[in-house]
Amino acid sequence: MLEPIVVTTGIYDAIKDHVRRKRVTKQEETLLLEQLKHAKQVLRRDLPKDVVTVNRVITIKDHQDNTEQDYILVPTTKAKVKKNKHSILSEIALATVGYKVGDVIDYPFPSGERKIEILKVEPFEA
Repeated sequence: MLEPIVVTTGIYDAIKDHVRRKRVTKQEETLLLEQLKHAKQVLRRDLPKDVVTVNRVITIKDHQDNTEQDYILVPTTKAKVKKNKHSILSEIALATVGYKVGDVIDYPFPSGERKIEILKVEPFEA
């Protein structure tokens, strides 16, 4: 397992609630609950700049098909997938939140297991 994820208390609570409401697959639930059990919770101002969280633009490399893609992670109320704004509780956000640049993650997406790497994390100004 990678190092513990680093999240703010608000993100921690949102993910825990999302899992509790059974909005994820059983595999995702198991993985997310394990991550949360070991997660390091910090204040927003103490969150490292290279950690995936809300209001960040992230660049992900998918190791299965060797492609790179940018995602904008925003609060659930601001999500607009057509504008590439993904909810912090979307599949890609749940797979990457709390991880940092350089981390390689094996994640059980509903469409199947994928290995992804975080290449870049930048602030997003709405």
